[in-house]
Amino acid sequence: MKKSNVSDKTFDDRFSETKNSPDSFIKLERMTTEEYKNGGQNLSINYSFSESPFGQIIIATTPKGICYLAFAENETEALCSLKHKFPNARYSQIMDSLQKKAITIFNQDQNNIYEVKLHIKGTDFQIKVWNALLEIPMGRLCTYGEIASKVNNPKASRAVGTAVGNNPVSLLIPCHRVIRSSGELGEYHWGANRKEAILDWESEKIVNTL
Repeated sequence: MKKSNVSDKTFDDRFSETKNSPDSFIKLERMTTEEYKNGGQNLSINYSFSESPFGQIIIATTPKGICYLAFAENETEALCSLKHKFPNARYSQIMDSLQKKAITIFNQDQNNIYEVKLHIKGTDFQIKVWNALLEIPMGRLCTYGEIASKVNNPKASRAVGTAVGNNPVSLLIPCHRVIRSSGELGEYHWGANRKEAILDWESEKIVNTL
């Protein structure tokens, strides 16, 4: 298993620097039970397909923010996966302004990006873990154990791993920045090669802004 060649400064080393991180522009709002009950029948969701440096993605929004982002090698299967999460929502294939703002993360100029709002469904524990992931600065890494400590549950590394794997907004919630305590990159829902490519791309971004 490949070990990371990204900076070995981890989450705890950089925690105090989060407010100055390019990732601090992402804000998370939790869906209410009313919004997603009965399979999301109260939700109107726009979705579109777009290109990223790592392959095609599907991105979806409610009126409040991004609710889903995933890689989409097969558009039909990607849309089915989205609809599985909210089977009774109303869907429109539209690239709206919220989606356009979100994909500015791929811009060359990391100082010229918009604030992005996320609107996602999750348990109390999942929301805590996903918020902790948002505090990992670009170009830095953390371990599952470090995340567990940050959510005040240091023995919950396995549960953290499950929450990381259930991240509904890939790339924006940076689950790719979590590695094993051994330094190995570990698993990634979208493949180890893609995880390595994302981390290398982010590391280059940081170098280019110095």
